[in-house]
Parts: sequence; C-alpha cells; structure tokens
Amino acid sequence: MNHKKILLVDDDADQRLSIRLPLEAAGYSVFEAANFEQGLAAVKQIKPDLIVLDVMMDTTTAGFQFAISLHSADPASDFGAFKKTPIIMLTAIHSTTPLRFSPDED
Repeated sequence: MNHKKILLVDDDADQRLSIRLPLEAAGYSVFEAANFEQGLAAVKQIKPDLIVLDVMMDTTTAGFQFAISLHSADPASDFGAFKKTPIIMLTAIHSTTPLRFSPDED
C-alpha cells in the first residue's frame, strides 16, 4: 500500500467521490473537505502529501484564497509547514465565470 495522504477540497460531493474511488483503488489514503474552512482545518489535522482543490466553492475564488493561504511567503503564516505541499486545481471555472487561467508572459 502507498499510504500517501491526499486531501480533496471540493463542495461537490459527487466530484469528490469520482476522484476518491480511483485514488483509493491505487492505494492512497483519501480525505475530504467540502469547503474552504473545512479544507484549511483538514490540512492541519491530516498533513496531506497532495491537495486536489476546486477553485469555486464558498465564493468564486475560494480555491485561489486557499492556495494563497497555504503557500504564503509570510514566515508567520499558520500554514508555513505546508508551503511546499503540492496543489492540483481541478475546476470548471472557464465554463461558469469570465475568469481565465493563462500562462505567464515574459
């Protein structure tokens, strides 16, 4: 068994289930949070190796705020120990809002 811990943070229970099942079948320990606040609390409790994060939850930018909270450059951040925890953002943001992801330009 892998025993790596993955935290799913998404307000859609069906989406969490569709992600959870193949990850558990592959041997990962999967934990869930349904919103921004639950997600931040779960990070401290679970100490995940990876976070799969929805962008639009409580607000249209809750996922971005979550990621900023975790990866803050502030040395006094409550989440300093998780600064390097990888985050995969999984979202339908392009189909429901005018927000867009685009590559950095030099």
